Amino acid sequence: MANIDSDAIRAAYEDVRNDSSATVWAVFKYDDKRIVYTGDCGENYDDFLSMCEEDNRIYAYVRIETGDEMSKRAKFALITWIGPGVSALKKAKVSTDKAFLKEACPNFAYEMLCDEKGELAKEKIEEAVKKAGGANYGTGK
Repeated sequence: MANIDSDAIRAAYEDVRNDSSATVWAVFKYDDKRIVYTGDCGENYDDFLSMCEEDNRIYAYVRIETGDEMSKRAKFALITWIGPGVSALKKAKVSTDKAFLKEACPNFAYEMLCDEKGELAKEKIEEAVKKAGGANYGTGK
């Protein structure tokens, strides 16, 4: 297995999934070659965006509320951020490491890999999760 802090990552994953928790995102980072959870989580999506810097690689597990006036539900996204300043070797390593991260965070409706902050706009993620979720029978009001 890859060098990943599975127990801490799994605990953060469960916190985001917990309907009683206010946490809507958790970020997992590299500490040298090991993927770890350092307590980076929050209730505000914009705080997550501030962690997506030019020279880092992070994985984020994000809770998105979807639905309509008839039914509200939580859906989840797994976002991989690779900043444009990351070396080619480190970029390549993300694809293999992500498979191990998915073992600790197995349930999500939408997965995204991005390297431009514009792709991470909350509205874009919400729309992608909504599309991935299938039918939407509300009136849109």
